[in-house]
Amino acid sequence: MNPITSFLVFALFVAGLAVGYLENRYFGIALIAVSLIVATSLKMANVWQKFVILRMGKLQSVKGAGLFAIIPVLDSVVAVIDGRIQTTAFNAEQALTKDTVPVNVDAIIFWHVHDAEKAALAITNYREAIDRVAQTSLREMIGSSMLASLLSDRKDADEQLKVEIGQKTAPWGISVSSVEIRDVAIPVALQDAMSRQAQAEREKQARVILGSAEAAIAGKFVEAAAIYAGHPWALQLRAMNIIYETTKERGATILMPSSMVDSLNPSAATLALALAGNSAFERQGAALLGGNGAVEPALPRPPVAA
Repeated sequence: MNPITSFLVFALFVAGLAVGYLENRYFGIALIAVSLIVATSLKMANVWQKFVILRMGKLQSVKGAGLFAIIPVLDSVVAVIDGRIQTTAFNAEQALTKDTVPVNVDAIIFWHVHDAEKAALAITNYREAIDRVAQTSLREMIGSSMLASLLSDRKDADEQLKVEIGQKTAPWGISVSSVEIRDVAIPVALQDAMSRQAQAEREKQARVILGSAEAAIAGKFVEAAAIYAGHPWALQLRAMNIIYETTKERGATILMPSSMVDSLNPSAATLALALAGNSAFERQGAALLGGNGAVEPALPRPPVAA
């Protein structure tokens, strides 16, 4: 009984007792009878509720939010339907996929009643029916799906379940808002095998990347070799630079094969640089003496007396 009806019934009942005791007994009895009629006839529905009313076994009406009255004895409220969004959790244990892999799947469905008349009259218990339909649809979807697609394409599986369950529940006045798969559990042995497979795929990809890098490096070396082949002095200067870079650390000891040293020929490069430096020094001295290229001997200085 809703608060408004309770208040009216209480007020009429108290008034009937007072009037019957103080003034007129029959008028008091009439007020008490009115309070009983109000208690059985005045109903109130919340904004999310639908009252399905039958009159002598036939559908009379479906009442929505607010106060309304029914005829006692003739009318009866057979169902109060909640129109808000409801959630139902369901699962499938040891269901076989298309590639015969047993999985445990947990899911949840969001639904609401859009037609209170059908939900009350077309099916006995629509909540239990939704649970059964969801479980059977989930098992059918698992049986028609490969394990890889079930693990990777969750959104497609959710949409498929939503469509299948919605088609089955629509005649009952129930709409399915969405279906979400929460978890897909596979056997531990299969998890280990999939982990090893993923590790092997990553190692394969790493080796492919390393091979591509080696090929790119080899191409650069081929270009460098072509440059050095046309400029042998450049190779010798590079050899000197390498030797300098490896020996600039104090206390470093470098062991190099004699064949490598002979092929790079750093001594010849060093001698060439020394000769080039001496020639540059002589040209600079000639320019300072007037440009004739002759170098005059230095005269000895006279001794200085103590």
